Amino acid sequence: MRGAVLYGPRDVRFEEREVPKIINPTEAVIRISSACVCGSDLWPYRGIQPIAQPTPMGHEYCGIVEEVGSAVQSVKRGQFVIGSFFASDNVCPTCRIGYQSSCQHRELVGGAQAPVLRVPLADGTLVATPDLPSEDLIPSLLTLSDVMGTGWFAADAANVKPGSTVAVVGDGAVGLLGILSAKQMGAARIIAMSRHASRQQLAREFGATDIVTERGDEGVARIKELTHGIGADSVLECVGTQESMMQAITATRPGGHVGYVGVPHGVELDGEQLFFSHVHLHGGPAPVRRYLPDLIKLVWDRKIDPGRVFDLRLPLDQVAEGYRAMDERRAIKTLLSP
Repeated sequence: MRGAVLYGPRDVRFEEREVPKIINPTEAVIRISSACVCGSDLWPYRGIQPIAQPTPMGHEYCGIVEEVGSAVQSVKRGQFVIGSFFASDNVCPTCRIGYQSSCQHRELVGGAQAPVLRVPLADGTLVATPDLPSEDLIPSLLTLSDVMGTGWFAADAANVKPGSTVAVVGDGAVGLLGILSAKQMGAARIIAMSRHASRQQLAREFGATDIVTERGDEGVARIKELTHGIGADSVLECVGTQESMMQAITATRPGGHVGYVGVPHGVELDGEQLFFSHVHLHGGPAPVRRYLPDLIKLVWDRKIDPGRVFDLRLPLDQVAEGYRAMDERRAIKTLLSP
């Protein structure tokens, strides 16, 4: 089997890897139907998040169950399944309150940019679709493994309510699907912060009502102008930099909410400034497993089409080009076909 392995900054290779097999009785092995490159994969790809050794890449996945361990009961061979980037038992106290990505027994799922994947804690991690999906649904189902689930968590954490005003910081795939999520949750006004025409267009198609091209203090001033000096009720922070976090906090009205899902790199908060802002902050690694059943139904019933964020489709053996295109912002998100 061949799969993607990151050796160092901008050095992705498609090379021979060991075929995954069941190690523990709680695991499953699935054949990947589609894989993709995540925006968070670009942190190690750019060398911002160092790696100690060659690392198999990919944590977003969906596919057909090929084998299950002797203890697995909730999924079976032949089913089409989707799982989170964090495996969870879904029964520990943390899972029971809906934070499976902080499960007491969580395991990071990696190596999904390959034809076959081993998934730990299969009973708590994998959710089967009602039947085998048609080919056109697979890209949207794949997004539920991370990027759509993360966008949904951003909106949920930001307390998006019907009739509310929402601002979204970041026009990558997570930000765009945060817009889609806010629209589904009934937001009346959605302000997308974007400087890229193609992303602005998709943002509007997903539900954005306003586009702000300014950044930093100018971007905040523009949002305040659009909201009569008040700020947004909810802000989705989908980048993970100091600038994006401060932009999100200062664009939020007193008493408003920030949902932050961009993996933080170099972010530091001023406690006194936060204290006097009266802004709620909530975020972290998205508990995708909490949302999977409902999001699968929305996709299955064709109520949402999050797979539209894939604007580049490549065979898996061209995975290095998929990384380059996203790194150079020639693509929003790359879909890979094994």
